[in-house]
Amino acid sequence: MSMLRGSILPAVLLLAACSAREHAADVGQGGDRLTVGTVQKEIRVGMSGAEVAAALGSPNIVTTDEARREVWVYDKMATTSVSSRSDFGATILILGFASSAGAHSTSQRTLTVIIKFDENKKVRDFAYHASSF
Repeated sequence: MSMLRGSILPAVLLLAACSAREHAADVGQGGDRLTVGTVQKEIRVGMSGAEVAAALGSPNIVTTDEARREVWVYDKMATTSVSSRSDFGATILILGFASSAGAHSTSQRTLTVIIKFDENKKVRDFAYHASSF
């Protein structure tokens, strides 16, 4: 019986570790992440709309200015939530003891990118604003 317990505990711990790794991978997949660095690195005056779309993806809003030139707006918001918890528990016959402690933090980031095109559908100007709180 002792040998059976000795082989079950490592198997349970291995399954828990694999499950935790799988959850972390699922949570970490944020999809396409538009950042200030991407805008600074990729976007240049004179680019075509196709080049902008390849670098940043599809805009949230497409509109025109007073001269009927196209304006693309990328408006992104991300919320990050982090929790940490530790538990300790033990049972001795009928007497039980359990203890837990934890912390939780939430933050938000926003990024707005405005790309203005000229009459020839080339980038004539772009601006961005980022905030975090």
